Amino acid sequence: MENIGTSGEREIFAVTALVTPDRSRYGRNMFARIATVALLAGLGLNTASAETVVLKEKSSVTGKILAEKRDAVIVDLGYTVLTIPRSQIARIAKDEEEKPAKPAKGKQPATALTAPAVAQKANDSDLFRISKGTVQEKSVRELVAQLGESVVQVRTPGGLGSGFFLNEDGYLITNFHVIEGETQISIEVYHQQNGQLERKVYKQIRIVAMNKFQDLALLKVEDKDAPKFSWVPLGDSDLLAVGERVFAIGSPLGLERTVTEGIVSTKTRQMQGDLYIQTTTQINPGNSGGPLFNLRGEVTGVTNMKVFGEGLGFAIPIENVRYFLKHRDAYAYDTDNPSNAYRYLQPPSRMSQAAADGKVENSAK
Repeated sequence: MENIGTSGEREIFAVTALVTPDRSRYGRNMFARIATVALLAGLGLNTASAETVVLKEKSSVTGKILAEKRDAVIVDLGYTVLTIPRSQIARIAKDEEEKPAKPAKGKQPATALTAPAVAQKANDSDLFRISKGTVQEKSVRELVAQLGESVVQVRTPGGLGSGFFLNEDGYLITNFHVIEGETQISIEVYHQQNGQLERKVYKQIRIVAMNKFQDLALLKVEDKDAPKFSWVPLGDSDLLAVGERVFAIGSPLGLERTVTEGIVSTKTRQMQGDLYIQTTTQINPGNSGGPLFNLRGEVTGVTNMKVFGEGLGFAIPIENVRYFLKHRDAYAYDTDNPSNAYRYLQPPSRMSQAAADGKVENSAK
C-alpha cells in the first residue's frame, strides 16, 4: 500500500478503525494455536481453506471466517481474531474462486489471451463477466499484449469509433453516437495467430440495444464464419482512486490499436446531469466507445468525449454499462424506430387543426 501525504494517513486510519482485534481471546488461545499449526504443518496438512476479505480501501485480510453477522464479519488469522464492519467490506472471496479452471485436454480456452481466470458471470443471463477475488496488477505493456485482441474498430459510412467484446459470442459495447442513424456497420478485429496479428473484417453486425441518453450501444457479430472472440472483464469504477493509473486502447483518427496512458483526475465530474470519470489519458475522435482499463486488466469506463485542451478526457463509468446490459430488453433496438428508445410525435399545426375542424363540421351536416 502506498501512503502519500494526507491521503495515505486517511487510508491507514480507515484500515485501523475497521479491523478490531478480539484481545480477550488472544492470550489463552495463542499457545494452543501455535502448537496445532506446527503439528499440522509437520504432517503436511492444511487447517482450512482461507478466505480473503477485500476492503473498500484496497486492502485485504486473509484468514478463516468464523462468523458472518448482519453488521460485521469475524475472521480468524491464526494468531488473533478480527472483527470487520460490513460497511467497510467490498467483497469476500474464497481461495477456490481464485484458482483458474483447468481447460479440457488438448484444448485452449477461447479467453486465454485476454480474460483473467478469475472472471465469471454474476448471473446466467448476463452477457458480461466480472473479476472475482484479488487480481494482481500488471504493467501496461503486459496488459496490452493480453487485451489488445478484444478491442475492435467500429466502422460506418459516416465515420468510425472503437468498441470491445464482452464475451466469446461476439457481443460488444460501443458509443451510441458512433452508430447513430447507421445500419451498415462493420467491425475490424485483429486476431492473434501464431504470434502475429491478422486483420479480419466482419460485416454482419446486428444492433441489439442502445441508449442515446447514456451514449451506449450493444452490438453482435453474426457472420457465419465468426470464431470465438477474446473478451475483457468489467471492473468496478467505485473502487477507482483519484491518481490511479489507467490506460485506453482504441482507434483515434482511424489509427487502430493505439494505446494511451494517464491517471484518474476525478471519478465524479458532473456534465449535463451525468457523472463521468475524468482522466488525463489522451482521448481523440475515433477512441469513442473504447475501453478505459485499470492495471488489473478490467474495464472501468467507456471513453466517449474530450473537451478543448490536453489531458481532459472523459469516460462513462462501468456501473452505467452494467446497468444498461442488465436491462437491455428495455433498450432493445426497434427497426421501425432507429432512434429509439424515444419517439417525438408531430405537434399539431393550425392547418391540420383547421382541416380536422372542417371534417367535424361536414360530418355534422
